[in-house]
Amino acid sequence: MDAQHCKMNGDPFQESMYIEESSNKSGVISLIFSLKEEVGALAKVLRTFEEKGINLTHIESRPSRLNKDEYEFFINLEGKNVPALDKIIKSLRNDIGATVHELSRTKKKDTVPWFPRSIQELDRFANQILSYGAELDADHPGFKDPVYRARRKEFADIAYNYRHGQPIPRVTYTEEEKKTWGTVFRELKSLYPTHACYEHNHVFPLLEKYCGYREDNIPQLEDISKFLQTCTGFRLRPVAGLLSSRDFLAGLAFRVFHSTQYIRHASKPMYTPEPDICHELLGHVPLFADPSFAQFSQEIGLASLGAPDDFIEKLATVYWFTVEFGLCKEGDSLKAYGAGLLSSFGELQYCLSSEPEIQPLVLEKTAVQKYPVTEFQPVYYVAESFKDAKEKLRKFAQTIPRPFSVRYNPYTQRIEVLDNAKQLKNLADTINSEMGILCNALQKIK
Repeated sequence: MDAQHCKMNGDPFQESMYIEESSNKSGVISLIFSLKEEVGALAKVLRTFEEKGINLTHIESRPSRLNKDEYEFFINLEGKNVPALDKIIKSLRNDIGATVHELSRTKKKDTVPWFPRSIQELDRFANQILSYGAELDADHPGFKDPVYRARRKEFADIAYNYRHGQPIPRVTYTEEEKKTWGTVFRELKSLYPTHACYEHNHVFPLLEKYCGYREDNIPQLEDISKFLQTCTGFRLRPVAGLLSSRDFLAGLAFRVFHSTQYIRHASKPMYTPEPDICHELLGHVPLFADPSFAQFSQEIGLASLGAPDDFIEKLATVYWFTVEFGLCKEGDSLKAYGAGLLSSFGELQYCLSSEPEIQPLVLEKTAVQKYPVTEFQPVYYVAESFKDAKEKLRKFAQTIPRPFSVRYNPYTQRIEVLDNAKQLKNLADTINSEMGILCNALQKIK
């Protein structure tokens, strides 16, 4: 794909810089084009499509965010007559003066998958869950419980209606739900001093003090999100169920963790076939308050942006064996830092026993390791430290074939694509400023 298709006017703040966006419908092509606000402009464009025999299946508009005298139009087309479409795009650009951006077509080997550029764009996929949510599989413990199913729909509705920037709605949990939480909380807390890593044990008392972590109380996501933002800039947003690996990892690039609010069925308090609030709050949250682990998690997310599908699978596997089921060294001992371990009473004991196979964290090997989802892991990977894991991840990310690098700007909460001299100069200026602060500080502490 040539450069003029891949870039949008070279503007680093354009909403979508790269072109290919996955679609659930085969044979559908999506375009965005901008027109000056004048009488008959849109009619002229639509007439062009009609004359070439190309059907529009969807159209929507909004005022342009870049030019006040223009409107942007998003359209879906049937992709049956591609040669004619190429002529139309050329005509729109040359004859009508429209700015046209092609978002999707049949994939070519050099296309770059769409990824969010601003934190607000997480709203675009947050509800595209793959399973569970309000619907449960037949083997789910709560499948035949109408009260539980209705309750799950309440949680799903909260997630579906949530948008970035809003406070996360508070939930009044039932006595049965608090009892289930209490059982899990009590059993796991008894193991943490001997089985969990230092970082988890360091943060957990702070969560008890500031976020309402108690055996008789299920903490609120909004309170935890505010706490995490003061620690590492991480935040939570509610989600109804499982996201795709690409979408979930993209959230981490913005230091956003998609968290469920529902709790497992009361009939099996020590088992859940899906992530629930016990897994999220007891397993994940404490480590997101640690700066080094937060940076490691974000770098997995940044590495995923624009990555080919096969590398998304590899990154998701790395995430599985680190963030979910990772072990780390502490002196001569092994400790658990993976959320799947720290939220499972049985596996937390099993992973540190003599039964499973223990391997050093070598990402080239870890990234292709097969793993079971519904049983204890037969093999675990050990990180020397979070710092060591970050360095290995950075080297692994360099092997991902994409024509750019990315960085997260915490001030604008945007992803900056580093693919031109202007962007690199801006980055150099930022680094130079930070180095000046570092040098000044070093002189003062001599």
